Amino acid sequence: MLEVAQILDGNLISTQIKGEVAAHVKELAVQGIRPGLAAVLAGNNPASQIYVRSKVKACEQLGIFSEQITPSESVTTAEMLEVVDALNRRDDIDGILVQLPLPPQVDSKKVLLAVSPQKDVDGFHPLNVGYLSTQRPGLTPCTPAGIIEILRRSGVEIAGREAVVLGRSDIVGKPVAMMLMNLNATVTVCHSRTVDLAAHTRKADILVAAIGKPAMVTPSMVKPGATVIDVGINRVMDKERVREYFSDNRNRMEEFARKGSTLVGDVHPAVAEVAGAITPVPGGVGPLTIAMLMSNTVKAARMRRGLPVT
Repeated sequence: MLEVAQILDGNLISTQIKGEVAAHVKELAVQGIRPGLAAVLAGNNPASQIYVRSKVKACEQLGIFSEQITPSESVTTAEMLEVVDALNRRDDIDGILVQLPLPPQVDSKKVLLAVSPQKDVDGFHPLNVGYLSTQRPGLTPCTPAGIIEILRRSGVEIAGREAVVLGRSDIVGKPVAMMLMNLNATVTVCHSRTVDLAAHTRKADILVAAIGKPAMVTPSMVKPGATVIDVGINRVMDKERVREYFSDNRNRMEEFARKGSTLVGDVHPAVAEVAGAITPVPGGVGPLTIAMLMSNTVKAARMRRGLPVT
């Protein structure tokens, strides 16, 4: 009988973190402080609307003040900069979230750069990137921070281990590589130009896949017993592909028959037969992103007021 990897339950860990955040919010309330998050959603992107709605809902659940600003699809870069500037000045707002993508006529980089580093709860501002790089206190990107929490709370040893990161994006790949390095892992970053990718991935004690290609990481690419963190979320609508990935998973096949699609990560489901531990898709890394956004909002509220960060 095949050994199956331990499933690292992102929903469970997300619930733990949200519980801790709610307790911190109550502590701040005693001092008359209520952390506040502003979400700026420009245009009518349905996926963005769902994301923002889930973030606002999480704020409500945890006692964080939230406000949604919705500029029109025709908004200009100058108008977006005015919105951000007004939020930078408001004392009741600790975190500013600019939901991407912005409408095509808007200079996204200019808008993100205008967000005060103290309120940059996405951790994208160059100043916060620099703080992460030099191990100074700052706000860190939510998905990479969530990955570290999954490893830490699941008892996965990081120091001295070989970690391989697939993908070099500014949002996940680079910052998670930096965080793993800061925790004394030996880190290799692979990407589309890497020669003999499998030679690198087979050395990994910790493998983080954030490359955006469905089921790209196959069992032969994974070291037996490795911890595999699957960041990918890919919607698959091809019946043959679904059968290839999930032929022995009745629930997934039934879901596909019902919906006409299902989700797969960047890691082939069969990797669970080789890995020691693995995050599922869905229910792995995804839930941690919103939990860490809530955590960053409370952290920003404390840091802005000179309070110790727990």
